[in-house]
Amino acid sequence: QRPGLFHIHRHSKGQGNMRKTVYWIEGDGIGPEIWQAARPVIEGAIRAAGADLTIDWVELLAGDKAVKETGHPLPDATLEALRHAELAMKGPLGTPVGTGMRSLNVALRQILDLYACIRPIKYYKGIVSPVRNPENVDMIVFRENTEDVYAGIEYQSGSPEAKRLISFLRDELGAAIDLSAGLGIKPMTPFGSKRL
Repeated sequence: QRPGLFHIHRHSKGQGNMRKTVYWIEGDGIGPEIWQAARPVIEGAIRAAGADLTIDWVELLAGDKAVKETGHPLPDATLEALRHAELAMKGPLGTPVGTGMRSLNVALRQILDLYACIRPIKYYKGIVSPVRNPENVDMIVFRENTEDVYAGIEYQSGSPEAKRLISFLRDELGAAIDLSAGLGIKPMTPFGSKRL
């Protein structure tokens, strides 16, 4: 969340009725199925909570749908809307081939600095579970979302870059790395870890 970019729109009719714009990206693969299930759940939760809230759903293009309509997997208009969004959700996006992007999902995280992946894990009564005491499961996993493996610093096995890096690691630092290895570097900063 970034301060200063939140927009609250109040309904001119009715007292206290709040309107929120939620931008959504359908996603690729199972994305449309996830979206069709998620929207009614969100709307039902708002009704069940008795919230005086109206959601304006605004679709943004990304992934396969964006390529078909605009020729680009991550249009500037999508990024611009997300830069100023208070609320947005997206389905999983496929990896576009031949665009220079490793992953649209990671690109969005890095461009918008969406560094925290927060995954609550809780047991709900009545759900079949393979664990012995599922009622005791109640935790939250926090994962840094832009550094580490998401930095995308990778060199294919046999590439000139991999050979050069392996030579440096072996000769200068004494690392026991097979000459045929592919390499991935996982940079992690104190800043990235602490802010998470």
